[in-house]
Amino acid sequence: MPITDAHMHVGDFPTFGVRLDEDRLAPYLAENGIDAAMVFHQDNAMVRRVIQDIPGAYGLYWANPKLGDPVPELREYLEDPKFRGVKLHPLMDGFHPDDPMVWPIIEVLIEHDLPALIHCGHPIFSLPWSIEELIARYEDAKIILGHMGHGNVIYIDASIGVAQRHPNVWLETSGMPMSVKILEAVQKVGADRVMYGSDGPWHEPRVEQLKVQLAGLSPEDLDAVMHGTAQRLFLGV
Repeated sequence: MPITDAHMHVGDFPTFGVRLDEDRLAPYLAENGIDAAMVFHQDNAMVRRVIQDIPGAYGLYWANPKLGDPVPELREYLEDPKFRGVKLHPLMDGFHPDDPMVWPIIEVLIEHDLPALIHCGHPIFSLPWSIEELIARYEDAKIILGHMGHGNVIYIDASIGVAQRHPNVWLETSGMPMSVKILEAVQKVGADRVMYGSDGPWHEPRVEQLKVQLAGLSPEDLDAVMHGTAQRLFLGV
């Protein structure tokens, strides 16, 4: 079964003691049976350099609006077909998801019909209800709740609820520990809006894959979650 990983990092994150060296990305994908991956880091130039010659590796532009207006650079990056959307990390970068400084980023993505992957699952800035304010404001935007609530079942259930209320929302599975909630998400919002991600190297991709594979999905739904949904959303195929 082909695998598309919707959530992967490259580079060094010294605050967290996590790293995947630039020259390790290609073998890392191969070792974990990953055919395509959406890759990001705060150093967007490094990501662009790393992914260019790796088949199946694509970038999400890490947008931090607290550092100034990212829109001019974002537009330039989205001219590169290797970049397939935006990563927003309200928790790490310290902003509310529906802050007005975020709105121009979302408007650019709507123009390009590309998604925003937003870290979801921690107070105070990345709770599903906070992200829902942005989702409701931009019903034409494509918003992915990264980690679909992460490790707290209240936030997980809330993320599924947000996706039920808003058809422009996708759920991504990395770091969310409950296989049963992956099955529930598919039952409630459809396999066409649930996708596998590893959050590698924070989490082991094969462990994250097994979590989805053990969720009790039908073969068709499993293929969609592991590959097809992300392919359609990010690559339009």
